[in-house]
Amino acid sequence: MKLKDIASRIGARLEPPDAETEITGIAAIESAAPGEIAFIANPKYAPSAKTTQASALIVDESFPDLDKPTLRTKNPHFAYAQTVSLFHQAPRYEVGIHPTAVVHPAARIGRNASIGAYVTIEADVEIGDNCTLLPYVCLYRGVKIGNNFFAHSHVAVRERCQIGNHVLLHNHVVIGSDGFGFAKDDEGRWQKILQTGIVVIEDDVEVQANSCIDRASMGETRIGRGTKIDNLVQVAHNCVVGENAMLCSQVGIAGSSELGKDVILAGQAGVAGHCKVGDKVVITAKSGTHGDIPAGAMVSGIPAFDNKQWLRSVAIFNKLPELAKSVRAAAKSTRKD
Repeated sequence: MKLKDIASRIGARLEPPDAETEITGIAAIESAAPGEIAFIANPKYAPSAKTTQASALIVDESFPDLDKPTLRTKNPHFAYAQTVSLFHQAPRYEVGIHPTAVVHPAARIGRNASIGAYVTIEADVEIGDNCTLLPYVCLYRGVKIGNNFFAHSHVAVRERCQIGNHVLLHNHVVIGSDGFGFAKDDEGRWQKILQTGIVVIEDDVEVQANSCIDRASMGETRIGRGTKIDNLVQVAHNCVVGENAMLCSQVGIAGSSELGKDVILAGQAGVAGHCKVGDKVVITAKSGTHGDIPAGAMVSGIPAFDNKQWLRSVAIFNKLPELAKSVRAAAKSTRKD
């Protein structure tokens, strides 16, 4: 593909105008070979721009001038994502129902469905057009799904859960498993509380491998439009996750918590039950909340508090042995006096 065509497709500015440079693929800046294009989004990789073998680079508008063809854009990371799609097309699956699939007669499936080996679709399931269900996907009774649904192998969507359009579920995702609800009887033994609600997943959501979203005890657990959920994430019963949230690997959200729009929870962050997290909050890695968090805040630590204060506290914590030594010396001097 000509470099000028890539620039046109991703909306980037080409300089110098070596429009006819032939690009055969995209690669990481450290390993790129002649004929390939690479990108730089993180400034720490800037020195690699001088040594890379790539034939062209995608960079920020303000990046220093280079001695090779450069595609300049306000958002190099997104431009990279667009460029990848030019060279690497997702696999296409044959339309039709595999003979080993079990599809209940009362299920309703839209046009152009690709249903793989050993898929199970129970009664009263409704699926829109252009769905792809890879082997061993299981859709329980009464599930409702929109158009362009894609489920990788071993996905399970439980009873009566609802999924919107353009939703992607990766391997072993479980939607609508029972919420963790138990009550002690008069003899102190745990008894199960029936989980009678559902999960609702809005449009354009992606849930990656081995993540679980529990059904509500009553009502619904809801995942907002455009939210992206990484591997090994747990969303408990009756939680509400706002639009365009990002939940990174091993995040856990306890029951009945509410997350606003554009929230980011970094790896292994935890949200306690019945908390309200405002719009555009960032909870940094391994942090744990203990209450509500106002919109726009960035918090860290266990229990989580303001990120800047946490950074100052960590800096002081590292100096505690030295400070303790100084305090002991001062106390000893005082006793002598």
